[in-house]
Parts: sequence; structure tokens; C-alpha cells
Amino acid sequence: MSALEALRLETRAFGPPGAIAADANVGPEVWDEAAADPDAFWERAAHRLDWATPWDTVRTWQPAEPTGAANADGTPELTVPAVTWFAGGTLNASVQCVDRHVDAGHGDRVATHFEGERGDRRTVTYAELQREVARAANALTALGVEPGDRVVVVLPPLVETLVVTLAIARIGAVHSLVFGGFSADAVRFRLEDTGAKVLVTSDGQLRRGEAVAVKGRMDLAAEGVASLEHVLVVRRTGDETPDVPWTEGRDVWWHEALAAASDEHEAQAFDAEHPLFIIYTSGTTGRPKGLVHTTGGYLVQASWTHWAAFDHKPDDVHWCTADLAWVTAHTYAIYGPLSNGATQVLYEGTPDAGHRGRHLEIVERYGVTTYYTAPTLVRSLMTWFPDGPASGPHAGAWDLSSIRLLGSVGEAINPEAWMWFREHLGAGRAPIVDTWWQSETGAAILAPLPGASTLKPGSATRALPGVAARIVDEHGETVPFGEGGYLVVDRPGPGLARTVWGDPERYRDAYWSRFWQQGAFFSGDGAAWDADGDIWVLGRVDDVINVSGHRLSTIEIESALVAHREVGEAAVVGVSDALTGHAICAFVTPSRGHAPGVGGRDAHVDALADALRAHVAEAIGPVAKPRHVVVVPDLPRTRSGKIMRRLLVDVFDGRALGDTTSLTDETVPERIRVVVHG
Repeated sequence: MSALEALRLETRAFGPPGAIAADANVGPEVWDEAAADPDAFWERAAHRLDWATPWDTVRTWQPAEPTGAANADGTPELTVPAVTWFAGGTLNASVQCVDRHVDAGHGDRVATHFEGERGDRRTVTYAELQREVARAANALTALGVEPGDRVVVVLPPLVETLVVTLAIARIGAVHSLVFGGFSADAVRFRLEDTGAKVLVTSDGQLRRGEAVAVKGRMDLAAEGVASLEHVLVVRRTGDETPDVPWTEGRDVWWHEALAAASDEHEAQAFDAEHPLFIIYTSGTTGRPKGLVHTTGGYLVQASWTHWAAFDHKPDDVHWCTADLAWVTAHTYAIYGPLSNGATQVLYEGTPDAGHRGRHLEIVERYGVTTYYTAPTLVRSLMTWFPDGPASGPHAGAWDLSSIRLLGSVGEAINPEAWMWFREHLGAGRAPIVDTWWQSETGAAILAPLPGASTLKPGSATRALPGVAARIVDEHGETVPFGEGGYLVVDRPGPGLARTVWGDPERYRDAYWSRFWQQGAFFSGDGAAWDADGDIWVLGRVDDVINVSGHRLSTIEIESALVAHREVGEAAVVGVSDALTGHAICAFVTPSRGHAPGVGGRDAHVDALADALRAHVAEAIGPVAKPRHVVVVPDLPRTRSGKIMRRLLVDVFDGRALGDTTSLTDETVPERIRVVVHG
């Protein structure tokens, strides 16, 4: 995989703002301190938490090694790698996130400002959160939940979701949060795979303003699951979804269970390696992997990276816009911020619920200071407000002056979207913390430190202190600066997933078998680094398009397209082509006034398609020109902000789409199909 010319040519750079650098939580010296002794660095970070019992050993590591036998393909059979952090130490995750702040005299501090999709609001202090979590912990205990039991949670982003997550952790059970739009089959898989004892769900959900019944779908998911003893039901839609199916003896109303429970609960401390949660890799096709994260190491890395990378201050109002079911929110909307005593925003709805400036309205209402969101949302805002929300008919509509720091997560952010984000939401001064990490790593691996890093549009800069990443070729050799290859993590942090639930061999095979000789964790992503060693993530290796022997990264072409003033957002895929193997197909949402259509078929699209092909040829080279340009009204994206590119391939090639329930808007693929096929 060669380096990207389009990214090499990015010369814009922004040093840390003086005001942030002068008062930053960490400065540039922290990299050298961590590199000198990474284990000692994480041990110091661990002391930021309150431990009931100190640990015996900071870290143990058993790498994947040959057993002496061979696999069927002749490669050596490997042992399953194993790591521990802070073994022997004990603590309680819920206490770290709630009780210790109340005990320190901060019970009146706001823990979360909740806003529902329709505008209902609720503010919860740490003292109120403590009482609610205690009630929920007692209610779960009354239902027979014990340490080590698994509880699956299928709820939208609600205060109750936050409360039950912390309550599960408090009693030492293991939570698995699932996106509320997943199908019954997807939920059933997670119930059966975890052997869940309790399912927590709701009577219904609000989706784009409509009340949608949920309980019936969850009953289908629960049918015949032998381990399941109770379904705990949060009342969200009430009289709007009146026919709630009910199984006596199994189903329990949340509000009734909590009303009967005490608001005091004595928390037990658990071993650092006690499982905290299982999170499944995204997608509803194939067999998702249930990644197991443990309590101590995960909390240490989540807490430190939130405090350092987001430069958290006591008066900040933090908003991570991800759905609570995604790992982004586990780390940077639950455990990271709450362990630091942060005030947060929790929003239930879609970004354009009510109007396209809904997020901006929320920023103004709560005085959000750190706004962490996905590149897809940035590109949507860029499409809706190409000249910025303070221009044209929206001038003065929202006061965004509270923002002091921006963040990006989910996939690589295009340089032009990065610049728009900085100029129009960050007033041309707020640093952008562009993070790269995965469900597997548990916390950010690549990210700048806002008081110490020079930022480059589209680059996640380099590895944070205490961890290490590099770019290697197919043999595991580090490639020189200025070139590209495979992104590996050769020093993960304590938040690394320990295994795949019930399938440790899959953990080994998926992440450690390819570069076992180097002891490196393979991320599955391609990347390039520039002459300074800053890293540009190019996306999944399997998102590389092979056109006539040329391997082209989709993010490279998408970045070139988004840089064109007529394009708000772009998704590039490889579609079947008998001559070249793959043909490049670009789906674009226009920033200004272009009707949907297909270049070469619909005359009103031809001029734009020709202009975009020429633009890509100039930015990258003629080989990267899209053969197909499709102007679409929207792109299929999940609630975590990722564009589901496989659906675009299926639509273009005329295949059945399968399950689309994880999408923010399930109507998008059909609307694209109409554009492509009529």
C-alpha cells in the first residue's frame, strides 16, 4: 500500500493555542516520561483513581508464541496471548464515577443534562445520580443478578441507560449495551452469546419524532433464551405505544422496581481484572465478536485519556454525541468523564430532529465547551451550512462561543471537513482532538494533546503517551516516514480488550496472528505517516479498491471529493467491473442545489460528475477518477456516525440489502436505490 499523495500535500498546520498551552493538564514532556517507563507511567495514572486494595503487579504479558504444531495452511499454531494490569488491586467502577465525587463534596455538581428528542429535559446532579444508581443496583439484586452475571441493555440514550449501566457495574455484573435499533435477531444473538440473565429495554422509542413500539421486538429476541430470567422495562413512550406485551413473572417495570428499592447501597470492590462489560463489534452481518473489557485497566486508561486528550477542567461541559451503546460513549460519555467528575450533555435524538441546527442549539443551551462527534456529522453540518451556521439566514441563530475544544471520532476526517469544523464551530481557534481507536483498544491510541501538539487537518497526529503505534509492511517491518502500510499497535494500554467472549482463539486469530513475531496488535486499518511522523489513517485495509492493479484507499478519494466546493459529503466504494476488477463509484451529497441522479445517465449530473473526476485526477492522479458518480440525497450511516459502505455496494450492484436496523434513517438505502435504478 503506497502513501497518499493527496495527504502528503497537506501543508496546513496549527500549533496549540497559547491560552490552552499555558494551562494544559499535560505538556509535551509527558511523552518522554511515558516512553522511559510505560508501566510506571500507567501506574502513576492509576493513582488518579481510588483503590480499595492496592495492586500487586502492574502488568503481566504472555505474547502469542508457537506451540510447536502447525495449522492446516502450514503456519505455526500459536498460543493465545494474555495480559493483566494492576492484578490484585480492587475497586468499584460505579464508586469511581459517582460516590467519590459526592464524598468529596461535589454532590451538587451536575452530572448530566439530558435532552429528549422532543425537547423534554432533565438535569441530574452527582448526588441524585448516586441515589438512582443505588436504587437500580438494589433492584437488580432483587431480580437475582449477582457478580459475574451478564445483563444486556437495549435502550436509547436516556438517564435510565446511564443509571442502569453504572448499577450493573456496581454489583459486579457484566453489561452489554446494544443499539436500540438493532433487529430481534441481532439482540437474540447477544442474549444467547452472553448467556444474559436480565434484559433491560423500553416500551418504545422515539425515532425521528415518531413513537415506535420496542417491547414486542424484544420479546421476539428473548423467546426461548434459556438463561434469561427477567426483562426490566423502562417506560419511555407510554400511551403512544399502549399495547405492551407482557409476560407475568418475567417482565418488570423499571419505575416500579426502583420505587420499591432503597436509595442506599454498599458497593463491593472487585479485582482489577474482573470483567466490566462486553461490547460487540459493529455490524449485523456475520458473527460479531464480543470483546471483554475488565475493570481496573480500562478505567485507568479511560479516565486518563479523557482528562489529558480533552484537557478536562472542572467547569467544562463535555458532550460526546455517540449513542451510549457504542464504545465511543462507553469511554468518553460514561466511564472517562464521570470518573473525572465531569458535567455532560446526553441527547436522545438525531442531529436534525426538529431542525438541522439541533446540535448547535444544544451547544448554546448548555454552554458545551468540549464537543466530540463523528466526521459524518461534521460533513452533514458542512452540507447543511456550507458557509457556516453564522452566515446567511442562520446568522446569530446560535451562540457557539462556549466551545473551547472540538473532537472527532469514528473514521478519518477529511481535511476540508476538518477546516470547516475548526473555522465554523471552533471560531478558528479551538483545537480539534482527532482520535483514532477501536472497540478493541478501549480508549484513544492516536490523538493530539491540545496543549502540546501541532495539528494537521486530517491527521490523528501520533500515539498518546504510554502507548505506541507504527506502520509496517506485509512482513511487519516498519516503513519509512513518508510511506504507508498497515497500522499496528505494538504497545497497547491497560484498556485493551482481554479476549473475545467464549472464543479466545478468535481473539488470537483476529488481532495477534498476523504480526505475532513483532508482538503487535493488528488494527485492520491502513495508514501513512508524513515526514514528521504524523499518522494519517486511511480506513480498513479491506476498503482498499484494486483498480487495474492499483491499490487505492477510499478515504484518499473521499478527501479529494469533499475538498470540492460543490460536495458536502462523499462515500467511495469499489463496485464490480469485468475489465478492471473494481470500478470506483462515488456517492456524493451536494453542498449546493444539485438534484439526485447518475452521471452519464442523467444530463443534469454530467457537468458535476465531469468536474469531480477532473478534480480527483488533479489531486491524486487519473487512475483515481471515479467511473461512476451518483448524487444522492443522503448516505446510510449508523448512530455511531459510520457510513455503511457495504450497503452502497449492494444497492449499486442490485443485491438484497439485509438488515438495515442499525441505520439512523432506514429509508436512505431505498432512496438511493431509486436514484441508481429508477
